[in-house]
Amino acid sequence: MALGPHDQYLSHGTNTSMVKSQKMEAFTIQSKLSASAPEFYPPGFMAVSSKATADEAYVDFEIPPDLTLADYLQDFLSLLTSHPGSFELEIGQFTEMMNTWVNTDEILQEVVEIIYQQATTVPNFTYTAARLCNYLSQNLTINPRNSNFRQLLLQRCETEYSKRNEAVNGDEKARKKFHSFVLFLGELYLNLEIKGVNGAVTRAEILQIGLCELLSALFSKPVDDNLTCAVKLLKLTGSILEDAWNKQGKSDMAEIIQRVENVVLDSDCSRDVKHMLLKLVELRSSNWGRVHTAVTYNEATPENDPNYYMNEPVFYSAEGIPLTPADPDYLEKYQEMIDREELFQGYSDEDGDAYLDDSEDEMDPEMEEAFEKFCAETEKKTK
Repeated sequence: MALGPHDQYLSHGTNTSMVKSQKMEAFTIQSKLSASAPEFYPPGFMAVSSKATADEAYVDFEIPPDLTLADYLQDFLSLLTSHPGSFELEIGQFTEMMNTWVNTDEILQEVVEIIYQQATTVPNFTYTAARLCNYLSQNLTINPRNSNFRQLLLQRCETEYSKRNEAVNGDEKARKKFHSFVLFLGELYLNLEIKGVNGAVTRAEILQIGLCELLSALFSKPVDDNLTCAVKLLKLTGSILEDAWNKQGKSDMAEIIQRVENVVLDSDCSRDVKHMLLKLVELRSSNWGRVHTAVTYNEATPENDPNYYMNEPVFYSAEGIPLTPADPDYLEKYQEMIDREELFQGYSDEDGDAYLDDSEDEMDPEMEEAFEKFCAETEKKTK
């Protein structure tokens, strides 16, 4: 009787070489593929000749007739908002599409406006928007080239900048809109690269001057939300601004910190905002938290750790916006964290699975007797 594939493994009397031969024959499949077959390309893919240069390798995009620039751009911005990690993966194709599409100053102006609106209305998009603006300022071109992306972007920011005095004295809605612009300009200052004639990359000095004026405007009306915005901007850009001003021999940061201290002494702002301003002064005195030697959290003190005031936890709102001590939910979240730490303070990594100290969990004689009785009854029922 012939052995089946499974019988080959179960039989001990069969010759080993014969079993191996039968096993190979059972699983050998004749391939119909050929090494000389033409290369496969997915539908719609245009192959590029190996002799093509890098510039010739790009394929022209065909714009669907029913797709508008605003719709395409808004979809891409929404993608970056929800998946910022896809920036590097998607930006190349997006820029090629925009270079095909953007061929007039009017269209370029529309692109700038759509990106600006998204950057100043969606808090989570501010940083990514600044990165996008930097990339497009270097890679987006139009023909004929009467203007460029960076020029139109700075003009748009100038329009909002000119309204600063009205905005800080306006109603809550106007101030909120202005604060979004201020923080976007801060991110833009950190991310927008300007290439000099010798190839050196620098930051836009005009933005540096603008940020100083914006801080002055915010402190001129020391209400809580204006001061909170100023603190956020200084935490974001303070170290970079001070380094730049020091190189230029300016004392702008010292003057700003003096205004902060004056607000703490004289302003009618809330207690939480004053606390936040004091923390900012302490942060600046510690060189903006920049350290050269590591100090463990338990050993850190204001004297031995310049980063001491950066060790405080950061909490976020449901919208993903960082909370400050001036926000109503900050203290509540801080208390929750402290309660949680107290709950697990008996846990030690050296105890293995002992998450809590069980020294107080011993049963008294009455409980121990009841427990033994319960175990005996359970064992009897099992038998």
